[in-house]
Amino acid sequence: MFWRNKKVLVTGGAGFIGSHLVQALLDREATVKVVDSLENGSLENLGPSESVIEHVQADLGDLDNCLAACAGMDAVIGCAAKVAGVAYNSSHPAEMFRANTRIGLNVLEATRKLDVERTLVVSSACVYRRNSTVPTPETEGFIEDPEPSNLGYGWAKRVLELQARMYSEEYGAKIAIVRPFNTYGPRDHFDPEYGHVIPSLIKKATEGQDPIVVWGDGTQTRSFIYVTDVVEGMLLALEKYAVADPVNIGTEEEVTVERLARQIVDLAGSRSRLQFDVTRPSGQPRRAPDVTKARQRLGFESKIRLHDGLKRTIEWYQSRRPAITV
Repeated sequence: MFWRNKKVLVTGGAGFIGSHLVQALLDREATVKVVDSLENGSLENLGPSESVIEHVQADLGDLDNCLAACAGMDAVIGCAAKVAGVAYNSSHPAEMFRANTRIGLNVLEATRKLDVERTLVVSSACVYRRNSTVPTPETEGFIEDPEPSNLGYGWAKRVLELQARMYSEEYGAKIAIVRPFNTYGPRDHFDPEYGHVIPSLIKKATEGQDPIVVWGDGTQTRSFIYVTDVVEGMLLALEKYAVADPVNIGTEEEVTVERLARQIVDLAGSRSRLQFDVTRPSGQPRRAPDVTKARQRLGFESKIRLHDGLKRTIEWYQSRRPAITV
């Protein structure tokens, strides 16, 4: 097995996607180290894994901390990032750009200085422009500005991709780049200010809010991928395609936000009405990936259908916060 006995650092490993990566690596018999500032993550996310991994709490905005974390590692997976929902991203573009470029570039520089064997750059579908071709191919990642509601975050990820390409060309670094599309699942952020659309709607439905306010008119579409599928795509990219060439990790299942919201309300057992607020930003009109490269280069296919993934996520959330009867 590729991962057996490899020493792997997961930055942001106590976060949503990072904690699922930690478990997947342990299942593959890797030796795992986590560095996380715990600003967004939580040791609770690691569960039983916490007892069998090394955890360091550190700010990766400091290069010295990155060098200390990456020392002795065979592979580094860069999940650490400042993440938020569309509201926060829209109103804090400079902060999102500054924080994410600093973290990402520091981690890459540390892997270069320490000659880490392989590095995974976790980029984002937020690099794409507002009116991208749908399904969106990787070749459109640097056309025009990113979608305005993700301007700072999107540009930060573009800068990180560019640095990865330069490190690969100048130093021969083995770097994989993935662009995950809208990811959801257990351990996501359910805070309305920082959470994305699925956890925010699950929280509102479970708490019995009525009406449930949905941003935009509901016609915008998204392609949502379950977190364990994203993790599988990430690990395959680092194993099979460490060539600093971005790969979309997503699913071809596209859904309108209105249909998504109605599905969540139904699965959560809520009777609440939906109210669409067209004065609020709704992001890109459509977002769905072209997954041809992932299929061809990685042999990757998503496995969890949206209905099943939503059901799992709602059950996980409600088991930790009992539903309010209305």
